[in-house]
Amino acid sequence: MMKMREEEKNQSSQWKKVLKKRWVYPAIYLASAALIISGIFWFQAGNKDVADPPSVTENNSDDLLGSNNNEDAVEVNQSLENVDVPVANVDDVEYITEFFDINASEEEQEAALIVDGNKYHPNLGVDIATKDKKEFEVLAALSGKVTAVRNDSLLGNVIEIDHDKGVTTIYQSVKDIKVQVGDFVKQGDPLATSGTSQLNKDAKTHLHFEIRKDNQAVNPQSYFGQPVSSLEKESQVEMQEKDQADESSQMNEETESESQTGSNLEDTDKTMKDDQTNAEDETMKDDQTNTEDETMKDNQTNTEDETMEETSNLEIQE
Repeated sequence: MMKMREEEKNQSSQWKKVLKKRWVYPAIYLASAALIISGIFWFQAGNKDVADPPSVTENNSDDLLGSNNNEDAVEVNQSLENVDVPVANVDDVEYITEFFDINASEEEQEAALIVDGNKYHPNLGVDIATKDKKEFEVLAALSGKVTAVRNDSLLGNVIEIDHDKGVTTIYQSVKDIKVQVGDFVKQGDPLATSGTSQLNKDAKTHLHFEIRKDNQAVNPQSYFGQPVSSLEKESQVEMQEKDQADESSQMNEETESESQTGSNLEDTDKTMKDDQTNAEDETMKDDQTNTEDETMKDNQTNTEDETMEETSNLEIQE
């Protein structure tokens, strides 16, 4: 027993000697930290669920390729579209009334007027009819969203399609409409059948087709076969020309205002001169009148004095 106690005392004294060294406690701290960090990583690795690989199906592959993302695909394709004539066969149709262009000749403008009794309306689009005067299928000139389908007593049935960036196509005097508001149509999709309208009875069975940019009608024949982007460029050019015209008009108005102001100043000077002349004339007349009055008074006084003197002389003589 004594030996065991002595051995225990020796061991405890050895540990005390070791613990008294400076490097012992930092080493213990580092070893403990390493053990704790290792335990944390081991725990996370053991409880972490391994994600299942995605099941690649036919539908998922379509989504990955973007074929099911119709809206994005349509927007990209729409920007690359060229404006089509809204008929199946261009060779079978003719333009019976063309767009009214303010820069056209008088004959062309007269031909682009729509006669409604005693009224004349400039044609804001083109009226299309088949050469054999038969009905035909009306197709979408561009891809877009149907924003209006209505019946107008004067224009007939009307379909409006929005193509973004302020571009709108309008189809009037149609029947047997195949679309409704909110539908998305692709270029070339059937919309309706050609019909008639009260506004242009002489056209009989036809389609009235318009293209508008920022609600301003443009000549559809100028854009058939052209990309949609050309409408945006044309709109910018028109805006610049309009700004220049407004600036020129403003300059002309300022010039006219200055001329009118100068004319008013001249009139004022003339009026002042006339007033001054009239005042001088009146003053001269007044002076002349006063002089004449004084002269007459003097003459009358002299005459009376002379008469009195003569009378006095006669009395004296008597």
